Amino acid sequence: MENNQLTTVETAQELGLRPEEFDRIKEILGRVPNFTELSIFSVMWSEHCSYKNSIVWLKTLPKDGPRMLAKAGEENAGMVDLGDGIACVFKIESHNHPSALEPYQGAATGVGGINRDIFTMGARPIAQLNSLRFGDINLEKTKWLIKGVVKGIGDYGNAFGIPTVGGELFFDESYNINPLVNAMSAGIVRVGETVSATSYGVGNPVYIVGSSTGKDGIHGAAFASKDITEDSVNDLPSVQVGDPFQEKLLLEATLEVIKTGAVVGMQDMGAAGIICSNSEMSAKGEHGMRIYLDRVPTRQQNMKPFEILLSESQERMLIVVEKGREKDVEAVFDKWDLNCAIIGEVTDTKRLEYFVNGELVADVPADDLVLGGGAPVYHREYKEPAYFEEYKKFSIDRVEEPQDLKVVAEHLVSHHNIASKRWVTDQYDSMIGTSTVTTNRPSDAAIVAVKDTDKAIALTVDCNSRYVNADPETGCAIAVAEAARNLTCSGAEPVAITNCLNFGNPYVPEVYWQFVSAIKGMSKACTKFETPVTGGNVSFYNQSSDEGPVFPTPTIGMLGVIDDLDSVMTSDFKSEGDLIFLVGESKNDISSSQYLASFHKITASPAPYFDLEKEYATHQVIKQLIGEKLIESAHDVADGGLYITLFESAMPQNLGFDIESDSDIRKDAFLFGEAQGRIVVSVKPEKQDQFVETMATSEIEFSLLGTVTSGSLIVDNELFSTVGESKQVFDSVLHNILGN
Repeated sequence: MENNQLTTVETAQELGLRPEEFDRIKEILGRVPNFTELSIFSVMWSEHCSYKNSIVWLKTLPKDGPRMLAKAGEENAGMVDLGDGIACVFKIESHNHPSALEPYQGAATGVGGINRDIFTMGARPIAQLNSLRFGDINLEKTKWLIKGVVKGIGDYGNAFGIPTVGGELFFDESYNINPLVNAMSAGIVRVGETVSATSYGVGNPVYIVGSSTGKDGIHGAAFASKDITEDSVNDLPSVQVGDPFQEKLLLEATLEVIKTGAVVGMQDMGAAGIICSNSEMSAKGEHGMRIYLDRVPTRQQNMKPFEILLSESQERMLIVVEKGREKDVEAVFDKWDLNCAIIGEVTDTKRLEYFVNGELVADVPADDLVLGGGAPVYHREYKEPAYFEEYKKFSIDRVEEPQDLKVVAEHLVSHHNIASKRWVTDQYDSMIGTSTVTTNRPSDAAIVAVKDTDKAIALTVDCNSRYVNADPETGCAIAVAEAARNLTCSGAEPVAITNCLNFGNPYVPEVYWQFVSAIKGMSKACTKFETPVTGGNVSFYNQSSDEGPVFPTPTIGMLGVIDDLDSVMTSDFKSEGDLIFLVGESKNDISSSQYLASFHKITASPAPYFDLEKEYATHQVIKQLIGEKLIESAHDVADGGLYITLFESAMPQNLGFDIESDSDIRKDAFLFGEAQGRIVVSVKPEKQDQFVETMATSEIEFSLLGTVTSGSLIVDNELFSTVGESKQVFDSVLHNILGN
């Protein structure tokens, strides 16, 4: 269709808009939109950009806190005060749909995009994490997907020069068609040296900098706002192509140009490209822009106006510069050999006007495109799915306890959801920048030192989606609690979260119920832990017509602060003879455990035991134990239960354990159940009395499990294995399935 040709409701529907939205666009414009204008609305009003189906619930999340410098929705990423004039900028986002069709570039550009969100604010990225979900690991398609995704993350991150310091990997058949690829980044900046994503000052020039604009990624935002189908392969042009070396140049040029003081506002170009950047900047600054599309550096000739506007070509920024300071800005980008072209100017019209060779090709109001302006906001219907009550009927008494629990232990040690993820992490460079503290010191969270200070940040990503599927409200609260538990066990103070909310089609009431319930659980837990939500993203439509939605997966990225590197706590046992204690309460519970799901093949059960108040109190006493240097290690009980926690603590130093189970609890539940709120700590014998005294005053239940040994894994006087034998299996699982 030619640009100046008027559109119809059928055109709107082809672009992903609903008939009532087309009517609203005509009302806003006072006329029928042309194709370029309709394309603009289609991407800006997509779920990916507008959050039209989620914003009413996102607004209920807690976002205030004493350390908050940039709250949710205020900037490209959240910003938290670390003290002493230093701030941390961090965020997590998804790149699920692109990765499902082109895993290498889909994952690589996800890494590039999240890092741009960090350095566009003036922060230098220092750490990356990722949260990955795939289907049945034995399927050839799954193997192709994971190999492509991991290589894409590794190649881009390693070349860009930022260490990948942590993450998670989980397999389940619900992700067979639609994998989840969530990327997180964190950076450091001096307070007061940031730049905002805004635009103001009539006559100020508007620059596009970085890579040239091509046809990759066009309608990518709309593509991410619909279900995956067999025909989705035809949308492959919607997958962007990344260049990490170009991004490295852009990083350095961006941080340098900010120091000139000439930058009024800056926004990276991710989803929806130029149109998203200049509409959001204009709306925030309450100004308009006049943009000349024929001045945009392009990779292909004769690109149409909508193609230039909607392109999601990577490694690009939009910058508004103080008039008269053009040479200062251009000199920086010339130095780094990057495009730096004036493509327009700021106006006072609050409208976005686009020209090609002097002809006006689109004229739209900035405010009406964006969230909080004229973008639609929906209150979706939701209802509890039938399976929820069925899951509640599960009883442990109906599950026969295995005669030989050594077989269960061997099963879990060799299960791909439990076993070592070294096949993945060996492809990531965690040492770039030399700031990663936990590379050779195992800890429940990644610890990254803040250079030229005694401080460090602690980072983790967490979500057990099996729990969330079983009970979205409790499961999401557990995800927050486990993230906080990981930070606490590492010696950090949890301060804030970012989230990546991965769900199915929001127009399905049962799916939307999962989303609403998860938000309620997250809000409750974040309020308790005083970890406000700084932002993130919502990724709906993670489902296929054949296999339905993925497990609801609200991934939690949590940031913690360590004021003194000497207080870092590791998870490994240190010496033979040290005492092993369990802090927290054992329960007769195997619900939603890996043991129940994969050993007994029972998938219908509720979320595991969880008490938010007790969990919070447990964290406080662990902080006290670390602060008073009463413990040698701390490791939370999570996937695989207590036995796997003990084994993971024993492995690094090739030690072992000799423990006794609790006679009041079923032995399989004691060893392999995943009841929440439990932490394994080790204590020097000479500190036992002081440890016991501290615990006795805390009112938190604790028990002596046994001692650290030379390498045997003993439960109730029975040798289960040796650490060497189990470690060999544990380390080789993914390599045996996926190859070297």
